[in-house]
Amino acid sequence: MVGLPQVFKSFGLALVGTMHPRMLWLSLRPFLIVSILWGCLIWLTWTPALALLSEFLTNSLFTNWIQEGLIWAGFENARAWIAPLFFVMLIIPLITISLLVLIAFSTVPAIVKIVVRQAHYQDLECKRGGGLLGSLIYTLWSALICLALVMLTLPVWWVPPLVAVLPPLLWGWLTMRLMSYDVLAKHASVEERDQLLEKYRWPLLCMGIASGMLGAVPTFFWATSALALVLFPIVSFVALWIYSLIFVFAGLWFSHFLLDALKELRDEELDKALTVQSRVVDMELPYHG
Repeated sequence: MVGLPQVFKSFGLALVGTMHPRMLWLSLRPFLIVSILWGCLIWLTWTPALALLSEFLTNSLFTNWIQEGLIWAGFENARAWIAPLFFVMLIIPLITISLLVLIAFSTVPAIVKIVVRQAHYQDLECKRGGGLLGSLIYTLWSALICLALVMLTLPVWWVPPLVAVLPPLLWGWLTMRLMSYDVLAKHASVEERDQLLEKYRWPLLCMGIASGMLGAVPTFFWATSALALVLFPIVSFVALWIYSLIFVFAGLWFSHFLLDALKELRDEELDKALTVQSRVVDMELPYHG
């Protein structure tokens, strides 16, 4: 039965598969695209964004207390670096979500093809329960929900325990939704996908949270380190590639687990159909006393 043993088995297969040169390239491609796009956007908006953010932090009743509290605590130069720090904390979730969306939408299908060829899933029928448009709508809707949750919880990310808890939960939930949909989009029907997501909801959520915890390492350093603030361009590129590699690993992990679960589901349905057919044949056979 697909369950906890298969979670660990698929984890091991994904860990080994991530080191393959093809997977390293698949992690590099979305990283380069997102880095170039966000790099240009940040370069164009850095100065005006900091000016607007600094004015907002100074004049807003909701945020002015942060600066005053830091100054009262002895950080006399808080006004100089509080706006860049806020800007970095605001931009991190946006960059991370955009990277995960790009990987789920463009890279996971390639990962699924590789897993199908290399593993014992070649005989899986493609029922195409999710198309390109459906994947796009599902991905964008999930990303918007996650972004709203991030914006609502961002103020408490300053609390040291929560900065290590909230990002894994949010990234884990989003990873579970996007990976599960895109892994099963080609091979599973809508009914099969719904059935698998209902049956393995908690293992999939735990897999997503585990992936989120791995992704929380660069998040924690990125959001709390003064060195990360000073060397933001360099640190952001390194952290972004780590994110990309972790998301590719998650794609492999979910692919191995869900394709195996789909194969078992169809085997069970086939066994049930053969059993019913056998009973019908037995009932139709004439009885010879």
